[in-house]
Amino acid sequence: MNEDKSTVLVVEDEELLLQAITRKLELNQIKVVACKSGKDALDILNGLDKIPNAIWLDYYLKDMNGLEFMYSLKKDKRFSDIPTIVVSNSASTDKVNGMLALGVKKYYLKAEHKLDDIITAVKEFINKKV
Repeated sequence: MNEDKSTVLVVEDEELLLQAITRKLELNQIKVVACKSGKDALDILNGLDKIPNAIWLDYYLKDMNGLEFMYSLKKDKRFSDIPTIVVSNSASTDKVNGMLALGVKKYYLKAEHKLDDIITAVKEFINKKV
């Protein structure tokens, strides 16, 4: 049934959280490409043979914020349609609206959602192929 696992690029600079997200996604039969910075994620995307099915993006990274990452992502037509889900510690109306305007599918506030609930949403985006 699952000859070709779905892949999620996870961009998260908090090591323990990155490990937890990776572990949970893998338990859900999803392959993970883990990155600790926006620059690494963009570099890795350019080197992948297969485009990921989704991107899990932390808004605040050490080298760039979510807006900067999305601007870079949208510059390349190969990556502009990858469903991106932002998971962040803060969510002002302007920030959320700015990210949605750049094509982000969903914006989650970490404190308000369980990891399992976000993973369920990621799986739905992958299955819908939105």
